[in-house]
Amino acid sequence: MSADPADTDVAMIEKLRAAHQKLKKEIGKVIVGQEKVVDELLMAIFCRSHALLMGVPGLAKTLMVSTLAQALDLGFKRIQFTPDLMPSDITGSEVIQDDPVTRERMFKFMAGPIFSNIVLADEINRTPPKTQAALLEAMQERKVSIGGTDHPMRSPFFVLATQNPIEQEGTYPLPEAQLDRFLFLIKVDYPTDEEEEQIMRMGTSDTKVSVSPVLNGEDILGLQQIVRRVPVSDKVFHFAKRITRLSRPGTPEAAEFVQKWLTWGAGPRASMNLILAAKAHALLRGSNHVAGDDVVAVATPILRHRLILNFAAQSEGVTIDEVIRQLVKSAAKAVAA
Repeated sequence: MSADPADTDVAMIEKLRAAHQKLKKEIGKVIVGQEKVVDELLMAIFCRSHALLMGVPGLAKTLMVSTLAQALDLGFKRIQFTPDLMPSDITGSEVIQDDPVTRERMFKFMAGPIFSNIVLADEINRTPPKTQAALLEAMQERKVSIGGTDHPMRSPFFVLATQNPIEQEGTYPLPEAQLDRFLFLIKVDYPTDEEEEQIMRMGTSDTKVSVSPVLNGEDILGLQQIVRRVPVSDKVFHFAKRITRLSRPGTPEAAEFVQKWLTWGAGPRASMNLILAAKAHALLRGSNHVAGDDVVAVATPILRHRLILNFAAQSEGVTIDEVIRQLVKSAAKAVAA
């Protein structure tokens, strides 16, 4: 007799709830603080999507991602993006080799570093658009076409791209249409006073720490399917929809402050991602349904890279996060009315 899918989902949610605490403990052996960043990375993975991470150098972004890969028992590759990086340096290429038996020359595909479970694209805005496009195409299609042959990505597959918010000279900023492909824009902030002292002590000792796997690839693929099945009420759908529709300047539904501060608002992909990420957030907190608070929790990283401030907002010192907070507040009032 086959198991009830609903019972299987509940069992997986319970497993994730317990695993979430173990993950934080294992990652905490190496990474001090940044629990919110780790949770957002996990949500992106469970949504079968990708994330863009923004932070100044020296905040252990690479170490955080490689540690997460160890805790999830996944393969990890880091690609340092530079102005001379070619698309084939990422995707791989075909090379001519001699067959040891027949002595005939043939093409053999040599896979690039993108063929891993977790790929860190370090400083993606330092490489030309052609190379950026090769990465983003692989992210979207989950395959690479070389010589007329499709080579699928490994599953699960997750790309984390980083950008340095300080140095913009000599860079190639991602167009808005490509930024929209990322589920989250995650900000990594400086550590607190206590966290920094702990980092100093850990980083200057000779203690070696090993990170034990908590989940594996099969678990993650199962959770990615469960995320899609988490139920959402009509009220939560309306709330998420209202947030994005309020954000579009030049439309009848746009909020007054949006007309004043924004050049561009969020599209339908943002609406879908608000719901999808809210489902993953609900799972992380151990719930089998989505609440309005789940949408609120993911709204900022979902919308950061999808809204464009105009000159008036920049001159007044208005931040994108402040605009998002007002959008969420206005949407909540509209739905409650």
